[in-house]
Amino acid sequence: MRIAVTGSTGLIGSALVDSLLADGHQVVRLVRHRSKTGARPDGTTAIGWNPLLGQVDRAGLAGADAVVHLAGAGVGDRRWSDSYKREIRESRVLGTETLATALAGLDEPPKVFVSASAVGYYGQTGDRVIDESAPAGDDFLAEVCVEWEAAAGPAERAGIRVVHPRTGLVLSAAGGAGGRLFPLFRLGLGGRLGDGRQYWSFISLADEVAALRFLIDREEVRGPVNLTAPEPVTNAELTAALGRVLHRPTPFPVPKAVLDAVLGELAIEVVGSHRVVPRRLLDAGFRFEHPDVDAAARAAL
Repeated sequence: MRIAVTGSTGLIGSALVDSLLADGHQVVRLVRHRSKTGARPDGTTAIGWNPLLGQVDRAGLAGADAVVHLAGAGVGDRRWSDSYKREIRESRVLGTETLATALAGLDEPPKVFVSASAVGYYGQTGDRVIDESAPAGDDFLAEVCVEWEAAAGPAERAGIRVVHPRTGLVLSAAGGAGGRLFPLFRLGLGGRLGDGRQYWSFISLADEVAALRFLIDREEVRGPVNLTAPEPVTNAELTAALGRVLHRPTPFPVPKAVLDAVLGELAIEVVGSHRVVPRRLLDAGFRFEHPDVDAAARAAL
């Protein structure tokens, strides 16, 4: 297959590209710098786009069988100022609108558009078990996710199968939120955040990539699909699992007041609770390689 990928240098995107190349697929990267376009030594081809200006190389997208859209400003990369919240929103919504509109205008559009979303769609759900039938929440990230998914409308109206993988916490020592946790735990400085009772819906990087590829291939699956392991755990349980895997103590809880002072509004997400299960993914026949937190933590190393 010929598969176009945005966000191809991020944690998930780079792992997905490596997986596709290993199986002989052609990969087209969408990049924002003209100097980086063209053929690459790794066998991929890069084409240009500017999501905020609505520009994309449509000729370079021609012939793509699938498009996987993962690009967006990192939610946890910095404190949420008003300007950074605007960047989080615009990088997702405008980028998705740009790509969906371009795909809808192709003479031969791709069969599937896998356009990322997140479990933040559901807002704070406490200890209730949530699947894809749950409504959207009403906090900042929930509002962003609603707009993010809606922005893919032009592709869907053009008859392209659109899938929204709502991803949870990707456990990996290589990057993302997990990449920031593992060094602390290796030093014996890990501990629960807040009271530790909040649910964190996680997924291993290997299962995330496998699930994305599953969604590309399964023609009957469309709409929202939760990409989380089937057994969400509390922050305290995740903390204990990381301590077991790394053979380190986890003695240093971080009080909520400290998180509020350091992270500002972002602390709401850190101590917030999402007990999300992958109902549609399991019903479609997907099988997890790392279904529980210990297996996912071991794989993250």
